[in-house]
Amino acid sequence: MPSVQGPQPASQLTVQVGVDIVGVERIARLVTAHPGAVEALFTPAEQAYCLRKRRKHEHLAGRFAGKEAVLKAIGTGMRRRMRWIEVEIVSGEAGRPRVQLHGEVAEQARLRGLRDLDVSISHSDGLALAHAIAVCDHDSNPGGARAVSPD
Repeated sequence: MPSVQGPQPASQLTVQVGVDIVGVERIARLVTAHPGAVEALFTPAEQAYCLRKRRKHEHLAGRFAGKEAVLKAIGTGMRRRMRWIEVEIVSGEAGRPRVQLHGEVAEQARLRGLRDLDVSISHSDGLALAHAIAVCDHDSNPGGARAVSPD
């Protein structure tokens, strides 16, 4: 059985994972019933990308799941003073999603020693799924993962 080690050298990095799944219909109902929700949840670039798609609600749900997964991977969740638009999912090369952090979310990521962040998004059959990986400095990650070594 693996055992958790105590404090590690500052050069040690941790890899943290965040996953989220969102019902496409839930997002469709939200943005239809509350028109201001689109602006509160999605940046202008995210809106431009998603709202021009044929299945716009799938893409909005994917972006929302991506934001949740990123916050989980960083280790903060949504906290006071953070806004959904501070986690921006943009399209990179060949449509591959990339993450840009802004404002309080960026500051919290910096405080946790965030070195790298990646996200993957998929949607099918009324669900959107996102998976995020964060690489952080171990000593700057309060409450985060600990290095594990085999017995």
